[in-house]
Amino acid sequence: MNQTGTITGATNSLFPQFFTIGSDPLDFVVQDIAVIMVVAAIMLAITYKLKQPMVIGYIAAGMIIGPYTPPFSLVRSPETLNLFAELGIIMLLFVTGTEFPIAKLRSVGRISIVTALAESMGTLLIVFFIAQSLNFSFYDSLFLALALSVTSTVITIRILEDVGLIRDKSSTLILGILIVEDIIAISALGILQSVATTGGSVSLVSIGTTLGVVGGFIGGIIIIGSKFVPKLIDRAGRTNDYALLLITILSLAFGLSFLANSLGMSVVIGAFLAGVLVAESKSAAVARIITIPLRDMFAALFFISIGALMDVRLLPVFIVPAIILILTSFASKLLIVIGILSRKFDNTIALRAGLGISATKGELSLVVAKGGQDVGAISSSILPILGVVTIVTTFMGPFIIRVGSRFRIAEPTEDSKGSEKES
Repeated sequence: MNQTGTITGATNSLFPQFFTIGSDPLDFVVQDIAVIMVVAAIMLAITYKLKQPMVIGYIAAGMIIGPYTPPFSLVRSPETLNLFAELGIIMLLFVTGTEFPIAKLRSVGRISIVTALAESMGTLLIVFFIAQSLNFSFYDSLFLALALSVTSTVITIRILEDVGLIRDKSSTLILGILIVEDIIAISALGILQSVATTGGSVSLVSIGTTLGVVGGFIGGIIIIGSKFVPKLIDRAGRTNDYALLLITILSLAFGLSFLANSLGMSVVIGAFLAGVLVAESKSAAVARIITIPLRDMFAALFFISIGALMDVRLLPVFIVPAIILILTSFASKLLIVIGILSRKFDNTIALRAGLGISATKGELSLVVAKGGQDVGAISSSILPILGVVTIVTTFMGPFIIRVGSRFRIAEPTEDSKGSEKES
């Protein structure tokens, strides 16, 4: 808080005619939105010219204008940045969900569950032992391992869209794995928090309750929601009133996100499931078209906000352990995913899926660290370390996935095609 105040003071002394705007909180929000939108437009133009994924430009812009970047800050309210990031997550995952109706998710359901369980648990165990060898405490190692076992759904999907792979078979596999992985991470976080608060004793009741809530929420939304929600959306669509349709689907997106959050789950799960329900309706194509502008706006808000919330001054302190943990997580995920998927799909699909799952860490990793911090289980260094991990993997992720998109190791054989249909 003092650091932010010092930075703000420096900003006002440098640019008094622009930044002395009063103490009304609304003034700060309006200023922050204005700065973010202007910078987003500039960085979008630059990344378009350079033919690079816009994620890199947005993150870089956020780091430049953020409240933790010396010598001054253009964005002055971390609370506003957190709000923008949360709204961005909801809209991004909702629009992504509209691309994946239930039938499409079922087509890779079993293999996604098996792969997600294997790579999540395998990565968690390997990273835990590496963290222990780096002299992290037991709980620090546990929460680091859980955070690094989770791939960033938001960033990965956005990169896949940028490189034109979002409709590829490998991307369908990636998304199925990411959904299961997010569910595993949220459930494991609840269990770890319970263990930490009880001094290390594991309660089977609390574990069962956590798993029951998560499973019940997802199952209830898919089974019950798919019978009623698509019909409601189609009724709104038949009016040919786009405003009514837009408000209807946004109420669904934010309503399910709120419900998931109230039950102790990530808003990511609620937002994505809302998109899946919209995809089941006959108005899905229209819904995607009218929500894409909102997605693009909130994508800019999300990625710039994430960049701005990173304290770049801590990079030199945590870069070495962060790099070791990044490489460990990357290698573990890549090898496990390729090893499993190459048995059912051709090598090109397996490699692309492996690189997509391994490339990035982000929003949910930071949620895990914050959860450990909230119950006093981890030291103050863990959140900055995961901030470094997020920065590095966000910068490297687009290049890794882009390289994977250019590989074509083997054309699908008749056997692999048959396996894909069976899965």
